[in-house]
Amino acid sequence: MFVLGVDPGLTRCGYGVVSRTGRHLEAVAAGVVRTDPAADLAVRLAELQGEVAALVEEYQPDEVAVERVLFQVNVRSAMQTGQASGVVMAAAAAAGCPVALYSPNEVKNAVAGWGGADKDQVEQMVRGQLGITARLRPVDAADAVAVALCHLAMVPPIRQVAVTGAIERETSVTSR
Repeated sequence: MFVLGVDPGLTRCGYGVVSRTGRHLEAVAAGVVRTDPAADLAVRLAELQGEVAALVEEYQPDEVAVERVLFQVNVRSAMQTGQASGVVMAAAAAAGCPVALYSPNEVKNAVAGWGGADKDQVEQMVRGQLGITARLRPVDAADAVAVALCHLAMVPPIRQVAVTGAIERETSVTSR
């Protein structure tokens, strides 16, 4: 199974692509889509939608997993994150990809073993599970990979389709 995980955000939207064949997990790509905070909101959302559509087209995930927006102190930030999340889900659905949502606590629990794990603990567990030695930066990319790993842990084995045809890619964090 090939999963695109997304940590939604309007200024920085993390993405991570993870493949699972049997019990073998492999990080395929991780990075961040950035939009200019000075640009008009509608333009930023359109740019994000285009970038997510391009990621879906490039990596052809079986499913897309998105971290659910639950609570943020800053209302403006919460609204922008919610809007970014909606754009991500719409782009994935338009491409025919099933979309799953996970709360931050579900992601932390699936990856680190408890819902109260901090960002450093989650990033360390992501690296450990995938055999990545370098730190994943920015943290939004690590969070997105964690969302993909969470989805792979939650999906029943019957739905986990083996990816056909080996695709070799260098595991790296890139900025889109």
